[in-house]
Amino acid sequence: MFMRKRSSGMLLHITSLPSKYGIGDLGSTAFRFAELLHKTKQSYWQILPLTPTSIRYGNSPYSAESVFAGNPLLISLEKLVEEGLLSDALISPRDPFPLNQVDYPKVTKMKSELLKTAYAHFKQNIEDYSDEYDAFWRDNSHWLDDYALYVALKETTGKPWYRWSRPIRDRETGALVEQKKRLANRVEMEQFTQFLFFKQWSDLKRYCQSLGIHFIGDLPFYVNYDSADIWAHPELFSLEFSSKKPRLVSGVPPDYFSKTGQLWGNPVYDWDQLATSQFEWWMQRIEHSSKLFDMMRLDHFRGLLAYWAVPAGSKTAARGKWVQTPFGDFFDTLFRRFPNLPLIAEDLGVVTADVTEAMNRYDLPGIKVILFAFDDSPDNIHLPHNYIGRNVVMTGTHDNNTAKGWFTEDASPEARETLYNYLGRQLTADQVPWALIRLVLLSVGRLSIIPMQDILSLGAEARMNHPAKSSGNWEWRVTAEQLDSVALTQFSEITEISGRAREK
Repeated sequence: MFMRKRSSGMLLHITSLPSKYGIGDLGSTAFRFAELLHKTKQSYWQILPLTPTSIRYGNSPYSAESVFAGNPLLISLEKLVEEGLLSDALISPRDPFPLNQVDYPKVTKMKSELLKTAYAHFKQNIEDYSDEYDAFWRDNSHWLDDYALYVALKETTGKPWYRWSRPIRDRETGALVEQKKRLANRVEMEQFTQFLFFKQWSDLKRYCQSLGIHFIGDLPFYVNYDSADIWAHPELFSLEFSSKKPRLVSGVPPDYFSKTGQLWGNPVYDWDQLATSQFEWWMQRIEHSSKLFDMMRLDHFRGLLAYWAVPAGSKTAARGKWVQTPFGDFFDTLFRRFPNLPLIAEDLGVVTADVTEAMNRYDLPGIKVILFAFDDSPDNIHLPHNYIGRNVVMTGTHDNNTAKGWFTEDASPEARETLYNYLGRQLTADQVPWALIRLVLLSVGRLSIIPMQDILSLGAEARMNHPAKSSGNWEWRVTAEQLDSVALTQFSEITEISGRAREK
């Protein structure tokens, strides 16, 4: 199944689906979108991380409070009504939500209150769920117990874990036992919330499989400092032993685009410590994700080979240094445990020889983005004539402007001229998205993924994320009317013409 033949799919995160509840969710519109993928002959649905987001961290799915937990904001209220946990009257929005963007504060407040009500109904009818709920807890207790307690403690203290009282911060056994008793109801509610999320996700995935649609999920490389993962496993990260403050943090070195590099600030991994357990934490994480997704995109693949480590407290990333990881042992362990694991290496940016060597050694496909192609060099690896069959090819990612937005706002006059020369004709801004879609789908790359914004020829207003901005990201939503666009029929036709149509 894994990229053996030509295929294609769409990139659309769950939050971007239509919904009258202010945010896309795992309910009826997700099932209808799966049907749209089937109708347009697609094989893949690519999404962003499903992990919990926080207003404090800009609602980014790449700054999650857990790499294992699911995002409660994605739980379908309609499905909770179907199960008798809520009523139609309760979930009817008092004020209409925006149709084309997510109002995170408003959505978070509404869903938090309704999930409390759903939990109260669950407690009254717990015997109806006991077998299924107990099985979920047994399968996920290795992360669920710590995460649920972390959520309860963070909610009651109003502080990140590294500012909790020392006995709780340092996970002293007596202190944890006491807090589990004190917060037992809130802990169980969070465990139940996670049960709801994964139950709804399993239903959606099973339906997609029945239609021949496969999920491509995303595994962020770094972990948020303020997360249950680092609180529960501080020994796996570069932290001071007594204070639990970071010693080394993540980033990328100075380059052509930035004289001081990029300072990301996440604690880096202690790979020596990870190796002593045969990378068990990473193995559990990947096993967990492999149950959720049919294919996984390894974000920042470069970091699995070597990472840029910056002394904590630095103002820029310039003082960092490259540190090698035991990547050979890591990948050998990974593929011994999970043979034929379907992974995609996110190899965007500067591709060094060791990255290429590792991808060849483990036969990992990389990603090519056509928006990076037009620098007036025929050797540019993102130009279609330089693709190879193993490539996953895209017009853009969640971090890029849309194709139309790139052309109108970002492309230099030279880049536009290169595009015209490559195509042999000039284009208007409205024509650019589909010209690039055709190049990508007709290329030799075995799998092509197109963001929904480009299929609909939307401009910069539909951009999902702008890495240079700390707010206003992850908000874009598609409307139900847009999903009825003639562009979807056009996409189905080019999918068939390019030999990528799903057979089933």
